[in-house]
Amino acid sequence: MTTALAVLAAATFCWLGMVLAISFLEAPLKFRAPGVTVPIGLGIGRLVFRALNIAELVLAATILAAILVDSPGTAATRTLTVAMVVFAAQVAVVRPRLTRRSDAVLAGADVPRSHSHFAYIALEVVKVLALLVGGILVLAHSMP
Repeated sequence: MTTALAVLAAATFCWLGMVLAISFLEAPLKFRAPGVTVPIGLGIGRLVFRALNIAELVLAATILAAILVDSPGTAATRTLTVAMVVFAAQVAVVRPRLTRRSDAVLAGADVPRSHSHFAYIALEVVKVLALLVGGILVLAHSMP
């Protein structure tokens, strides 16, 4: 396995683990903690997801650079590109909608439940599957 492919595999599985831990564990559980109100949970969520998105951007850039240095094959490249495109869609399209809603909630407005949450979750599932399959394909490509 070349250094670029090792970095690619590590960045892919690191990104996968971060998304699973934050989106599928921390995010839903924080609202079940005693004393955590919706405004407090939203404030925590905004901070955590901002940090996650920065880490995701760094990992996506690392993955892209590693692919450019040593291609892991067409299937892995396409699958990891799906993860990066999904991430871009989340940040550019869905997150602004969620931010507007959370701004309204934090300002005290009584707003209806947002369908953007469901879109974000669906995109997270697609991203998780793309990272998992992409990581496996990178490892398979690296095997002699």
